[in-house]
Amino acid sequence: MSKAPGFATHRLSPAVPARYDGALPLTVVLVRHGVTPLTEAGGYSGSDVPGPPLTARGRLQAAQAADAVFRIGRAARTGAGSTGGMRSGGLWPDLPRPTALVASPTVRTQETAVAVGRRLGLHVTTEDRFAECRYGEWEGLTAPEIEQGWPGELARWRSTGTFEPPGGESYAQLGARVWDGLADLLAGGVGRTVVAVGHVAQIRTAVGQALGAPASHWARVRIPPASLSVVRLWEDGSTEVAAVGVPTDG
Repeated sequence: MSKAPGFATHRLSPAVPARYDGALPLTVVLVRHGVTPLTEAGGYSGSDVPGPPLTARGRLQAAQAADAVFRIGRAARTGAGSTGGMRSGGLWPDLPRPTALVASPTVRTQETAVAVGRRLGLHVTTEDRFAECRYGEWEGLTAPEIEQGWPGELARWRSTGTFEPPGGESYAQLGARVWDGLADLLAGGVGRTVVAVGHVAQIRTAVGQALGAPASHWARVRIPPASLSVVRLWEDGSTEVAAVGVPTDG
């Protein structure tokens, strides 16, 4: 059984095959927030500042993500729509319906979580450990701007998993606090689904660790805005990735 440094909280360990003996897991639906002005500009938007808020498009994406999350755990059905087309009602009907909702403290995730909570009838709990990576001096800059000021360092941050931006966090550091947050959710009980609204790098660390991938590989996971990813965690440390970056705004 492999165990990464700093991930021992509540005995939750990545890289252990999923169980098939009937033991119940915790299901976590990871929702990325909708787009913001920085998302659309290609800027790096971390947790050092509370903003920016969602754009009009981002608010629409949040509503669409909320509709998708509402369908989780409901039986799929096919019927004729008002235009004569066919539509499906359920999404992952084998999963428990969501009963808890947590979110990163930033404005964009809180706005997205409020949309989800309104659809589900759930209160939003803020979880600081699910905040986005701290980008330090790179905050708000685009990739070309970072490359101009710190040649080669953005590539090192993405490819090594251990390189720290000036004043910021490495992927490994981000992953340690995210996994600790997931471990606490697991300690709160299995056989349930928790929705966690967060960010691109933060969700990558959860998916990467559930897959048992090293931090140097986490940046390879594509997590579009307002997409859904699903990880399942067992009390004995087993993990499963059920979905990654499923779009909801199509």
